[in-house]
Amino acid sequence: MASVRFPARPRPAPTAPTAVDDAGAPTFTLPAAQLGGSAISFSGITAVTIVTVPLANGSRTPVLKLEADDIVIDDFLLDVRTATGPSLVTNSGRMELRGNVRVYLDSVAGTLLDGTAFTLGAETPPPGDELPPSLLKVHLGLVGVSANSITLALSHQAMH
Repeated sequence: MASVRFPARPRPAPTAPTAVDDAGAPTFTLPAAQLGGSAISFSGITAVTIVTVPLANGSRTPVLKLEADDIVIDDFLLDVRTATGPSLVTNSGRMELRGNVRVYLDSVAGTLLDGTAFTLGAETPPPGDELPPSLLKVHLGLVGVSANSITLALSHQAMH
């Protein structure tokens, strides 16, 4: 008796979770600020979700929401731009977000400790609720942040 082989069925690609409205989110503006640092550390991550947040123009936009106890960014650099005109650049040796941290991002890019590239966004969320505990050479598309305490060590701001 001859065996019959059936072609393998392609597996469907994983789909991004559906964004839910974050009713408690502040109102934000776009474009996202560009946040960079030499390293970022997370502690007490309680959730990584895709949500929609309100914008000042009355619309909503999907973002990656990260909730944690604490986030620390070394060699912090924040570039807040508008479509036209100058940008406000803030730099600090260290930024510390402490207690009830909520970070709203449109993108995350960095390098894992083993040198592997790591990228996330509202359209490319992490599998499950997993995030690495540390990233190097981090770049975030920062829509907004809130925390019980936000501290910048030796900070400087300038218009460019």
